[in-house]
Amino acid sequence: MHKGIFITGTDTSIGKTFVAEGLIRAIKTKGLSVCPMKPVESGCSLKKGELFPNDAVRLLKASGIDETLDAINPYRLRNPLAPAVAAELENINISKKKILSAYRRLSKKYDMTVVEGAGGIMVPVYKKYLFLDLAKDLGLPLLIVARPGLGTINHTLLTIEAARNRGLDVAGVVINYANKTRMNLSVKTSPKVIEKLGKVPVLGTVPYIKNPADMSNRKVFEQIANALYLL
Repeated sequence: MHKGIFITGTDTSIGKTFVAEGLIRAIKTKGLSVCPMKPVESGCSLKKGELFPNDAVRLLKASGIDETLDAINPYRLRNPLAPAVAAELENINISKKKILSAYRRLSKKYDMTVVEGAGGIMVPVYKKYLFLDLAKDLGLPLLIVARPGLGTINHTLLTIEAARNRGLDVAGVVINYANKTRMNLSVKTSPKVIEKLGKVPVLGTVPYIKNPADMSNRKVFEQIANALYLL
């Protein structure tokens, strides 16, 4: 398995955190130590006067490791916007150096680091620095989370193309049913088209579950973890 993986999506609200949680738990079953990282989280709620990074909290809980939220989530923003936009509105200066330093510290301590971006790969972290650039600087391959159904071929192939143009390795695609989706021809045929045209494997399809705590899809995530291990 790679030392780390960068999880991105073809869009926002695609289920990246849910997939990251499942992958983290699956990696743990292999006896490996795994640390999550959410470099920047926007749309944080206020709890007791402090910003609460819900995604980072979920990832940390899934990992079961003894790290602080500050260690795995260097930046938290209130507005539910692209980090660069939210940071500018909130007068926060995001530093690439701080993010890379946090990642290096974590990657030295654990067998595997699962890094989750925000939105899609072309979303700006700050100014003109994109999550695409961050993944490149971290030296991590991409795991792309895509939705099923009409439109996903275009969004997924565009993400793959953007990544490869920047010299990134795309480890694979995960189709995630973040919402209830009726089975139709586009749902059935899209994965094979993505594999053929994108020249990347679809490592797994995660079915929709109403309760996020439901572990019935555990085998799917073990399949994805096994596939990454062999790449």
